[in-house]
Parts: sequence; C-alpha cells; structure tokens
Amino acid sequence: MGVELTALHWIYVVFIGLIIGFMVKRRDTTLICIVGIFLIAIAATGSLSGSISSIFNSFIYAITELLPTILVISIIVAMSRTLTTTGINDVMISPFSKLIRTPALAYWTIGILMMIISWFFWPSPAVALMGAVLLPVAIRVGLPALGVAMAMNLFGHGIALSGDFIIQAAPKLTADAAGLPVSEVISASVPLVFVMGLVTTVAAFYFLRRDMKTGKLTASTGVTDESVKELPSEQKKNLLSEGQKKFFALFIPIMFALDVAAMSILKLQGGDATALIGGTSVFILLLITMVSHKNKGLEKTTSYMIDGFQFGFKVFGPVIPIAAFFYLGDSGFIKIIGEFLPKTSQGIVNDLGLALASVVPLSKEIGAVTLTAVGAITGLDGSGFSGISLAGSVANIFGTAIGAGAATLTALGQIAAIWVGGGTLVPWALIPAAAICGVDPFELARRNLKPVTIGLVVTTIVAIFLI
Repeated sequence: MGVELTALHWIYVVFIGLIIGFMVKRRDTTLICIVGIFLIAIAATGSLSGSISSIFNSFIYAITELLPTILVISIIVAMSRTLTTTGINDVMISPFSKLIRTPALAYWTIGILMMIISWFFWPSPAVALMGAVLLPVAIRVGLPALGVAMAMNLFGHGIALSGDFIIQAAPKLTADAAGLPVSEVISASVPLVFVMGLVTTVAAFYFLRRDMKTGKLTASTGVTDESVKELPSEQKKNLLSEGQKKFFALFIPIMFALDVAAMSILKLQGGDATALIGGTSVFILLLITMVSHKNKGLEKTTSYMIDGFQFGFKVFGPVIPIAAFFYLGDSGFIKIIGEFLPKTSQGIVNDLGLALASVVPLSKEIGAVTLTAVGAITGLDGSGFSGISLAGSVANIFGTAIGAGAATLTALGQIAAIWVGGGTLVPWALIPAAAICGVDPFELARRNLKPVTIGLVVTTIVAIFLI
C-alpha cells in the first residue's frame, strides 16, 4: 500500500496549512491560493508560461464546477427580491411567525425540516426551498442569519448527507470500495450519524446562545453587504393588492410542493432536483414581475435578474481562487495542469490519505482515528464524495488487519469525509446556505469548525467501542 509522495504532495500540504492558518487569523487567502497553484504547476511542468496559464485555467475549472450553484443561488435571490419588493414575503411568513416565536424554536425547526427534506432530495435544493421562506421568520424572532445558515448547514449537509439513508449514494460508494453490502454500512452508520449529528448541533446551539447573550454574535455578524435587505413598507404599497399578495403567497408554496412531488415521482436528485427548483423560481419571478410592474415588467425582469447575478458573483468571487487550489487535489489536477502525477497516483489528496494509512500501527483505536483523519483529508477537496471510496478501501484493509469492525470503520470514514467536504467546513461547499442567508461563507466555516471538531472527536471515540 506504499504511496510515492513527490514535491507536489508536500507543496500541497504546506499550502493547506497556510490557508487554514490565514482563515483562522481572519485574513484573505486569495493570494496564498494563487501562489500555491503557481508553485504546484511549476513543480509539475517546469514551464513558466504553462504555470502562469494554469492559474487562469484553474479559475475556469473552478467556475465551471461551481456554476450550477452560482446560477441557482442568483435566481433564488432574484426571486426573493421580487417577493420583498411586492410585500408577498410578509404575507408568506405570517403563518410561520405564529409557530416560531423564539430563536431556539427557529434553530431546531429549520434544522429538522432541512434534515428531512435533504434525506429525500439532498441539501442544495432543500436550502433553496427553506431559505426563501423561513429565513425572514427566524431573523424576526431574533436568530441571526448566521445561526440560520448553521442550522441549514449542519442538519442538511452534515447529518442528512453523511448518512444518506434514503438515496444511498454515499453508502453505496463506500460499501463498494470496502467490499461490503450497502445495508451493512448503513446499519453501522446509523449510531455514528446520530451521535455526530446530536453532538454537533447541540454544541453549535450552545455556542450560538452563549455568544448571543454575551453580544459576540449579533444580527449583523457575518452578514455580507450583498445580503437581501428589507424594503421600507411604503415602497411595497401599490404594486399588488392584498388579494393578489395572498394569492401569490399561496401559489408559491404550492409550486414548490409540486416540485417536491415531481422529485419524488421522477426520482430527481442532486443537480436535476436543483435545476427544477431553479426553473420554478424563474417562472415565479417572471409571473410576479409582470403582474406587479405591469407595463414596466419587461425591464424589471431584467433588472431583478441582474441583481441576482451580481449577488451570486459577488458572493462567489472570493471563493473561486481557493476552490481552484483545492480542486488540484483531485481530478482537477489533470484537467488544469495535465498528466504530470506519478502513474500510481490516485490524486494528491487520495495519495496523502493512503500514505497516512500506510504508516500507522494497526489497532481498533488507531484504526478509528486514522479513518477519521483519512476521511477529513479527502474531504478537503470540497465535494465530500470524491474521497469516500478511498475511505472504504482503507477501512477494508484496517478491518481485515484488526479482524473486526470493517463496516463501522467504513461508516466513520464516510461521515468524516462528508462532514468536512460535503458542506460544513470547506468554504465553497457551504456556499448555498451562506448565500441564501446573506452571510460570509468563511465566517460560517469558522463558526462550524469547533462544533464539527467536537462531534468528530466524540464520534470517533464511540466508533472505537463499536468495533
């Protein structure tokens, strides 16, 4: 299981350390990422011009990978602006205002609803569905936008995605790599998913409440300048009648409910489900704009779309360089720089994970800690899914050597990879929740870091006893 580590691997490790260090110090990482891309490219190719070109190519690759997310967020924001401008938003949230009366109720209600929807349709479309309706309610009862983003993030991209009990894409990948039945991996993951979820969400809520009481966390903490703002009520008065507002307030949830039904019947998941939500949002945007602005509807439609796209690219702008760097750790390397890795390489990130697994002694304690570390390392590329096959392979090796616990180790690696890379710690992976809530993704990642780390430690300890 020996892995050949080259200068490329060590440069990548050094720059991961630098990026994490700069994030912790609340400094911008764009320059560090660009220098990292350049040094990796020049170490691989030895060509100055090729390395300079690789910086640009890496940006193109990152934008291409992120474009569906940028697009759906931009469209949802454009639609949200029409709802806010016309006053439909106020009518829509009034029923929830009666149910959600405290920050605690807002946090747990949004989180649990997000988890349930994400189990069936994955988190990205769930964020779009939840954010537009429940964000204003939560803010009005005193839960900061950052708290809403954390709830959606930890319950959706954390609990729901790491278990993936309904769609079963994640456990199938890990189970196949580990040579185990999918049902065995799911059974082994159930206690670990719920321990991880419970510990992390309770810890996050505790830190939220503490910081809200001490004043460290306020309504404006982490909120970006581009966030969707309320308009003064006098600007909303004459665009729609009360009857029209009530009609659209009912019509919009029905449209999204039909989307949910279509996803279930047509078995739409991931990107297909997100596309359906995005297309529905465009339809709603057009309809409301034409009814409310009448003769100026054509021009206003374009204006709202421009606002949405400006928001999307302003939010994603700082993330593109860091995403470009981390994509070099996986399949992006070949597409950006070329075939310059050793022939035995499985990608920089996977090589590092295998190297770690190959140098540690074998026991159930070391095995559990190693699988958590391997999962977390492979999650750094920001997809959460690209490295879970490696986690399954390593779990199989460790399980065979220890003589027990292969399914538990497989589930543990899957959970670590998806919690880190699936959207709770890597800034560009958690952008959907951050963008819908109008908060800085880097601030959200910092907020998530402590509870997720506590959760991983506790879950690893529980896994040791289950092996």
